Amino acid sequence: MKKIFALIVVLLLCFNSVSATENLSFIYINGSNNNDKKMRDWYYKGVNKLHPVMRKKFLKNRAIKKYYNNIGKLNIKEEPVIFFWGYNSKQDLDYVKGQLELSKMVSSSGAYLVRSLITQYMHDAIWVQKPHNMLPILDNLNEKVKAETNAGNEVILYGYSAGTFVTYEYLFNKLRYLNTEQLFSKLCMDEDFMDFVKKNPQEDTCISALSEDYAGIGSLTSAGHIILNQDKEALKRNYLKLNEMTKKACAPKNKVRGVVNFASPLPLFYSDMSDESYALNYYNRLMIKYIFENGIFMITANFREDPLGFPTNQNLTIKEIEKILNISINNPTGVVYDNSGIWSKRMFPFAHTSYWTARGAFTNAVVKSFVNGYKFQYDEKYQKKILKRSNKKSEL
Repeated sequence: MKKIFALIVVLLLCFNSVSATENLSFIYINGSNNNDKKMRDWYYKGVNKLHPVMRKKFLKNRAIKKYYNNIGKLNIKEEPVIFFWGYNSKQDLDYVKGQLELSKMVSSSGAYLVRSLITQYMHDAIWVQKPHNMLPILDNLNEKVKAETNAGNEVILYGYSAGTFVTYEYLFNKLRYLNTEQLFSKLCMDEDFMDFVKKNPQEDTCISALSEDYAGIGSLTSAGHIILNQDKEALKRNYLKLNEMTKKACAPKNKVRGVVNFASPLPLFYSDMSDESYALNYYNRLMIKYIFENGIFMITANFREDPLGFPTNQNLTIKEIEKILNISINNPTGVVYDNSGIWSKRMFPFAHTSYWTARGAFTNAVVKSFVNGYKFQYDEKYQKKILKRSNKKSEL
């Protein structure tokens, strides 16, 4: 009787554990100008109003369940997960504000007003781009992602405004798109070291796991080159620890399902991604290949009235992407899609901060972007329809 009772208890505990497990968490990442309690509260209030509507739209849409069966059962967590980095830049911003007050004594009122507006809206966007500021934010975000995945959840990252810089850098630094043997071959290591690598294969890894703080293998320069540890024996020792460093530094494998960027000024601040001579673009190409081959999606959704909502890219088919980037994408299931034509019905000075108040239009557009993005890449009938529509416009 005791054994039967114990078995029932175990089964009940297992049932409760499974039923309590969520499938998907939405992690919202703030933008710039969130340095004080008032703006933090504004952001939290906005997300808490937006998330239930976003969740409801996802759950009601049958097409998403049809196309995105790779993101679980869409059992979306009821509470939003908020990753807030706004206070990190407060000390630097206070310094700039102090200098701004000094300039007030010698500047015209018009010049002072412009400086004040630039300081208020642009400081954090510039601040967060600097590697010594960005990298700790990425590590903290990765801990948040790990906490969700340890609870049984996959994650989608929502980057707002300058938060899109964080989502991009997170994918670039934390996704495991680096094959170690191919990487060291690309870095022109000698035959002795390549033999060592082949005899001691390591898992695919990420940029962060190579960095000196983690592994002592190498570091990424501002020019986009990976510079390896010049002590070859130390490099070999550290290489043998790479799997351990990958687990510590990289995103959990197959748990980051995608990114939704909105109110995105990303192309304005990352225009060097279009420069073919920029070495960093080699790794960007590997990242794009990984995104498509691992069922990850990158959705950009901007209000057309938003003066800071820049289209990330022209929507391209996978064949077009392969040709432009000179890569081969095998068995693709991922999506990269831009929708920067969403009507918010707000005047342009207020559109950038209206994604919470115009949440009905915004959430509808996000869900539609998921569906249309998938159809754009994989539905031949939809592709023909889009091509026919574009041909008609060109004729006009």
